[in-house]
Amino acid sequence: MTELASSKTNPIMTVPRFAAAKGRGQKISMVTAYDFLWAEIFDQAGVDSILVGDSLGMVVQGRSTTLPVTLDQMIYHGEMVARAVKRALVIVDLPFMSYQVSPAQAVENAGRILKETGAAAVKLEGGVHQAATIQALSAADIPVMAHVGMRPQSVRKYGAMSKVQRDEVGLMADAQAAEAAGAFGIVLELIPQAVARRITAEISIPTIGIGAGPGCDGQVLVSCDMLGLSGFQPKFLKQYADLREVVLSATRQYVREVGDGTFPDPAHSHD
Repeated sequence: MTELASSKTNPIMTVPRFAAAKGRGQKISMVTAYDFLWAEIFDQAGVDSILVGDSLGMVVQGRSTTLPVTLDQMIYHGEMVARAVKRALVIVDLPFMSYQVSPAQAVENAGRILKETGAAAVKLEGGVHQAATIQALSAADIPVMAHVGMRPQSVRKYGAMSKVQRDEVGLMADAQAAEAAGAFGIVLELIPQAVARRITAEISIPTIGIGAGPGCDGQVLVSCDMLGLSGFQPKFLKQYADLREVVLSATRQYVREVGDGTFPDPAHSHD
């Protein structure tokens, strides 16, 4: 298929196209990426959106939560991802305490992300309590996605990263507040599927589920989990590959061949 034909059947995903997908009945695919190599692969595979998540604190930095991740680190990883991507919509998380102080702080830091990474949008955690911030970002023409339900940056409040959120009234209020404030989409994390389905039916912007069932307008998975690299296997995760075992096997073979002198052989040596 030529590049021109491909662009017509699989056009560049913009914020307006992402937001309009719900009305077309198009399910939206999203995965996380943190560097150039993986972002390029996911983009080539046809994923609709790539999230540079502050989950990098755990899957890249080896930390137990997302809380230590800094704005500069998000920009560093976001720039690599955005540079690799040709078609998918790149969204970068606003990390903990980069937007909670004030709407003005959020606008300044989100503006840095868009300017320094080339990403299309930012994401923040919250609904009702972040409505003024979402409104300020939207007023500054900074596309913003909200995130309600289980919010990893609130882990100290919840006491765990895997606690299903069941307050249907509160979840609906958060989603409606985010929509009214100008968010172009909402991540729904770890909420009962019936609640997620109701939210999806009652708001006009796309919902992206993770642990929220099939009734959402799209789905997001952490790529390291999806590909079997992390060993993390929550109930909601479908593991599409076991790359950890592939990498272990390949590396063990390399170690053996170096150790016994069979690599490099003449085919891998210069005369």
